[in-house]
Amino acid sequence: MRTSIAVLLFLGLVSGAGAQQAPRGLGKFGAEQGGPRETGEPVDVELVLAVDVSWSMDRGEQEIQRNGYVAAFRNPEVQEAIARGNYGKVAVTFVEWAGSFTQNVVVPWTLIDSKATADAFAYRLSVEEPDRERRTSISGALDFAAPMFADNGFVGLRRVIDVSGDGPNNQGRPVLEARAEAIAKGITINGLPLMTSNLSDGGYANWGSIPNLDRYYSDCVIGGPGAFMIPVNDWPQFPEAIRRKLVLELAGDWPSRDATAGLVVPVAAGSADCMVGENQWNQRENMWNR
Repeated sequence: MRTSIAVLLFLGLVSGAGAQQAPRGLGKFGAEQGGPRETGEPVDVELVLAVDVSWSMDRGEQEIQRNGYVAAFRNPEVQEAIARGNYGKVAVTFVEWAGSFTQNVVVPWTLIDSKATADAFAYRLSVEEPDRERRTSISGALDFAAPMFADNGFVGLRRVIDVSGDGPNNQGRPVLEARAEAIAKGITINGLPLMTSNLSDGGYANWGSIPNLDRYYSDCVIGGPGAFMIPVNDWPQFPEAIRRKLVLELAGDWPSRDATAGLVVPVAAGSADCMVGENQWNQRENMWNR
């Protein structure tokens, strides 16, 4: 169903046929442009939005998450941030992830260079149903996203992976290894830790939650030039957090220190256990096997 809707939408936009069509201005897709990166479309930012769809979030929470991204790209402040860039255009793709082998491109590389193309990206995102899958592999998400910049039809001044998630890595290789390889390729990793599962008494609403997920993201996930994160402590905060984050990532003055001041938790190096998720899973497996 998802594939059929996307194909019909794309064909309708290309042909211009039919009395009722999706919004005009759907951006160009890198895969269709072809050609090497060196001859691709120049843009201010190439941005991969890597969004957690693990079972720790229920359907209602996932809808809040998806609707937050849709609203953000329709927001005039986000659209203005794109227009203020050196080129006035960005390339964005939306990816959902969960376990090591669960990554899905919901919206492929799309050129956004106007209100029309931003609205069209939001529309395309709104007609796709969010998925739900098992486990949490941030390393798998990074390993999937990092190669997406090669030969995508765009040449950006910055390349960014924006990772949102509500728990630590508990499957796949260590997240530090995946982060290091992505940074070595010149990619910046920003974070949106969803701390909505923490309870006020120190417990956790869902298995796999950890205290101070923001510290985990600071020490183990984000990295690269100007890397920052915006924690979300309650779901009503999510739409505003997404809007603010995209304004910063798409604005021409990022990654200046002033633009991201206060958006990285100041903790001592190594203060977070970057294997906490794997250790949790191993303890759970051991209990089941007794």
